[in-house]
Order: sequence, then structure tokens, then C-alpha cells
Amino acid sequence: MKPGIRRVLRNSWLAALATVGAGQGTGIASDAPAGRPNVVLLVADDLGYGDLGFQGARDIPTPHLDALAQGGVRCTSGYVSGPYCSPTRAGLLTGRYQQRFGHEFNPGGGGGAAAAKNVGLPVTETTLADRLKAAGYATGLVGKWHLGSEAKFHPQKRGFDEFFGFLGGQHTYFASKSGDVYRGTEVVKEEAYLTDAFSREALSFIDRHKDHPFFLQLSFNAVHTPMDATEDRVARFSSIEDPKRRTYAAMLSALDEAAGNVIERLRAAGLEEKTLIIFFSDNGGPTMAGTTTNGSKNDPLRGSKRTTLEGGVRVPFVLSWKGTLPAGKVYDQPIIQLDILPTALAAAGVDAEPEWKLDGVNLLPHLNGKSDQPPHDTLYWRLGDQAAIRRGDWKLVRYDQTVDLAGAQSDARSGPPVTPFRLYNLAKDIGETNDLSTENPDKAKELLAAWEDWSGQLARPLWGPGSRATPAAN
Repeated sequence: MKPGIRRVLRNSWLAALATVGAGQGTGIASDAPAGRPNVVLLVADDLGYGDLGFQGARDIPTPHLDALAQGGVRCTSGYVSGPYCSPTRAGLLTGRYQQRFGHEFNPGGGGGAAAAKNVGLPVTETTLADRLKAAGYATGLVGKWHLGSEAKFHPQKRGFDEFFGFLGGQHTYFASKSGDVYRGTEVVKEEAYLTDAFSREALSFIDRHKDHPFFLQLSFNAVHTPMDATEDRVARFSSIEDPKRRTYAAMLSALDEAAGNVIERLRAAGLEEKTLIIFFSDNGGPTMAGTTTNGSKNDPLRGSKRTTLEGGVRVPFVLSWKGTLPAGKVYDQPIIQLDILPTALAAAGVDAEPEWKLDGVNLLPHLNGKSDQPPHDTLYWRLGDQAAIRRGDWKLVRYDQTVDLAGAQSDARSGPPVTPFRLYNLAKDIGETNDLSTENPDKAKELLAAWEDWSGQLARPLWGPGSRATPAAN
């Protein structure tokens, strides 16, 4: 069947379903907007909290992302549910804490353990792409996947019509040196710098689907290692003395340019007011000794990728929808990437059903001023023995003690050695330096009890520390 005929039939079916079945459990909201918006996710990888202009950076210009923040809502307490890559992506695509279905740890790279039969986003979970595709959206993923390399985990088996990118956790940016960049399921030889290639593919997707609703997830591997940058971009940052930071700046500049290309293409196609754009990073920058650092900075936060401190889980976060969400708004209440699924579905006019058991919430009424209540009473984290809970301004956290003790060694069976639980008031101490647990024992007990209740509802990890393949963590 020709694409145009298929599109007409699909749109006719949706119109009939919305008319005949509204309010009868169809999943299509009866008050769906007349012109359903496109949804574009821009996901950075290992970006430092303080490395964008709108986050206070002064040495790395990011004009396109700054403009996105100025034209939308900047969330100063934006979080992710995982301190590193794959768990955050699992939570993003399901709208559920990934620990509920055992996706607590990274599955590994493109081969080896990641190719194991059951190491990937469980097929029992339904993704945002699945749900928007069922609602008639064209769906595409450009960039990093990192949710399993086995055929059953492939993006095109998880709701995405189209895929261009790589399956593992990291990739050289000079892709002609490596043979595992895919278009769909076929390996392609990519000559362009990978961030530029992802930009090209995202623009192509927009051009081919601009006449009907689409969902595009552009998941950069920038600014994750390896530290690869084009010579011309590195030359722009000769004033940065640290060579790693200089390369990082060049990599981030390429990401900013790619984001700008996408935004400009939407504007040129007359889609700016018809597109919900969301930008965030999958976790904080890797700044801790003992990790593979990339030159990022998480100022003014303490901690790093792989920790439950703010530096690991608090990230730059922007939502923009011209004409629907306010421009230039700063929103301080805590939100989390789990909210993206219900927010995108609400924008598309799709009702979230109770049986989906989502942990995220629709942010639209909170960001457009229709609700003055915080989206969440409490947020939670668990990564092996690391743990955290935020309620209001209070945060109770147990984190990788490598942050405090240089040279501390990890136990492969139970994860890294961790600190005792510590209590911080983030409104007064965003850097988590002043432990208030002794002065506020009741608050510490309250939060610990709430965290333990939540943790007790979670699944045992499907792989990694504490999984069936290793002794449970103490």
C-alpha cells in the first residue's frame, strides 16, 4: 500500500474512532485538540548541569538551546530517575520507575552481555512510541538506543517506525571507523561526524512527515565519551586551556548546532506552534574520580553521573510549545523525565489509563498555570545500594562514597561502597554539603520510611548487582 493511501486510511480511522468511541475506553481523549501537536525529544548524554548558557556557563556558548529555554519553560528542579544512561531511557519511554520492571542497571554495550537474550527493556513494557504510533503518529528514533541489542529489543520492535543510530551505550563520533551504525536493521557506512549525521537524519524525518503528526526522539551520544570532535570546532575554543574541556566544548557546540537545525526546520515548515519540544540530559556529567570523565561541570551541584547526589540525577530540562506553554518561564517545582510520557500523550489527546500504572504525571496544567499544586509530592531513586528521596525541599540520600574517599574500591557483587543516609535541605544547600540528619531526626526517619516502602514495591534487578545472577546486595 502506498504511504499516502495508508496515511489517509489511518487518519480516517482515527477520526471515526475519536467521534464514535470518545469516552468509551478507546484511549483517545474526548477533548483532544483539533490539531494534535508533533512531539520532539532532544536528549543529551552525560551533559554537565552547569554547561549550558541558560544554566550559567560562560565558556561554552549554546545559543540555540538558550533560545529554546527563553521561548519555553526552564525547569530548575528537573530530574531523571537513573544516575546513568540506560535506566533513565527505560523510565523515559515507559513513564514508570524502571526499577519496577527490573531495569535498574545498564545492560552494557552493543555486544557481549548486551546481546544476552533477556538484557534490554523488557518486552512486557509499552513504550511512548508504541502509544503514539497507536494514536496515528509517525514515530522515529535517531541516535543512541542502549535498551538492548537482541532483535526483540530493536527500536522498530518497540514502537518506532524508523531508526537511524547505534544500539549500544557509546560510539565513536567518526563512524566510518566502525561498522555498527544502523538504518533500520541494516548496517550503513556513515562518513559524517556522528552528531552532524544525526542532525541530517532528524531533518529528513521532519521533512518526510511534516504533513501529519509525528514523534521524533533525537538521542545524541554527545557529550558522552569518546572525546571526538571536528578540528574546526575545537579551534573555536582555543581559549579553554584544559584540552579535555576544549574537546568537550566542541562536542557540545555540535549538539547545540544540531538542536538549532531541528528547531529552525520546524519553524520553516510552520510547525513551531504545532510541536511540543522537550530537552533534557539522561544524567549528570561524569566528574567523579574513578569514572571516565568528559570535562563536564555540574556546578553548583555536588556529585557525578553514577551517584544519587544532585550532580547525578538533576539535569537541564526545558519544555517549549509556542503559543501553548508560556515563554521565558522558570519553574522551580521538582519534575522528572517520567513525566514526559503522560505529558506527550495529553498533548496528543490520548488518555492515560489507570492500568498502565504510570509514575509520571501530565505537566501541562502545572506549566501553563492551570494548577498551582506541585506535580509530585515525592520523588525516589535506587541504584543498587545507592538511594535517595526528595520531598519538598528535603532530600535523604545514601550515595557512592567514592565521591568522598579517593581510591575507594567497588564490590562487583553489590555495587560501590556507600555512605550512611544523609539529610539535606536543598533550598538552603543545593550543593548537599551540610548533613542535617542529627538536627532533624524525625524528618530523616519519615523520609527513610517512605523510601523503604517504595523500594519494597520494586522488582529485583534483571541483571547487574543484586540480580538473580549475583548475590543480593546487603
